[in-house]
Parts: sequence; structure tokens; C-alpha cells
Amino acid sequence: MIGPQFRHNRSRPEDVLAHLTICDAAFTPPLSLRVALPDYAAKLVARAERFEMWENQTLVGLVAVYCDSAERDCAFVTSVSVLPNLTRAGLGRRLLEEAITHVRDLGFRRLALHVDRRAAALRLYCRLGFTADAGAGEVLYLSLDCLHSPEQRP
Repeated sequence: MIGPQFRHNRSRPEDVLAHLTICDAAFTPPLSLRVALPDYAAKLVARAERFEMWENQTLVGLVAVYCDSAERDCAFVTSVSVLPNLTRAGLGRRLLEEAITHVRDLGFRRLALHVDRRAAALRLYCRLGFTADAGAGEVLYLSLDCLHSPEQRP
């Protein structure tokens, strides 16, 4: 059997909705407490670059990034999710690495995200080079310098 396969922007709104519904409780706090999942899924497909892992016809991992800054100042990671039974298998890391490469190739200076201080993914973001810009309550604002590769950072 072949493992999960990487794809870029293959998903349809119904694929993203099914995926986010399964992953909902893994978000800290649950995603459905912050957004209407059907509307959010449609918005991601319409407006975000999607880095996806597929197993057969099932979307098993998703990183969605808004790359809509005309000035190429900052792209924004709006969603990172992997099906609960596949977490800690490196899928999230691979998807984030693909997103980082894409954002750099587009010429963005920074890649930013918000994360709950209690989220398990915080360790992954730090390992990938994201650093804290600020924080408010339970939310941390992280960003990654995209102009310099990790070995070039001051």
C-alpha cells in the first residue's frame, strides 16, 4: 500500500468540510466554536493556497495559506490539520514545509499564524523556525522570516 500523497489545491469544499469536521475537536479550542465549518471550507477553497495530503479519496492533511498581500509582505497560515489517527506521522511538518517553500518562491517576506498557547502544534511551529511576535491571552502570534533560509538567519 502506498502512503499519503501530496497534492496542491486539489480539494473541493466538500472535501475540506469533511476533513475539518473530523479534525474539529483536535483544534484548541475546537474550530467549530470559532467559525461555521461549511462557510470556512468554502472560503478556503475559494481564497487559500491548499497544501494537501490524500490517502485514496480522503483528505488526511491540510495546510491553508492566504497569499493575497499585493505587497508580498506577509502570507498567513489560516489552518493546519491532520486526521487524528495520523498525527505525529510527519504529515503536518511536510505540509508546512511545502507551504513555506511556496511562500518563499512567491517572494513573501514573512509567513504568520496564530496559535493557542496550549496547542500541541506549537512545538512543531517552533522547530520550523517560527518565533513569537506577540501574544494576547491564550493566543500567540508567530511568524517566520521567509527572506532568509534557516541557516542565513541572524
